[in-house]
Amino acid sequence: MSKSGQSILRGARQALEYARGAREGFVAHVPEDVDVAAIRKRLGLSQSDFAARFGFKLDAVQNWEQGRRRPEGAARAFLRVIEREPAAVQRALAG
Repeated sequence: MSKSGQSILRGARQALEYARGAREGFVAHVPEDVDVAAIRKRLGLSQSDFAARFGFKLDAVQNWEQGRRRPEGAARAFLRVIEREPAAVQRALAG
């Protein structure tokens, strides 16, 4: 795996630890609100393609976009990484 892919995975793991309460020595800047539709549209993906590419359930993406639900902490952190470095996330998640 590339250095950038390793860095993204390390950051995602840290964000998950933070969301679970392991906050010592780590400060995460996870946004309260994430515009999932804007991220998805900027990438030119349908809801089902976005869900499949990044490992989300389709109904979760639909619920987030329609305002019925909000992504939780770790999902918000992951969405922020997707928003800023989509190609690196895709490389890291490639089979």
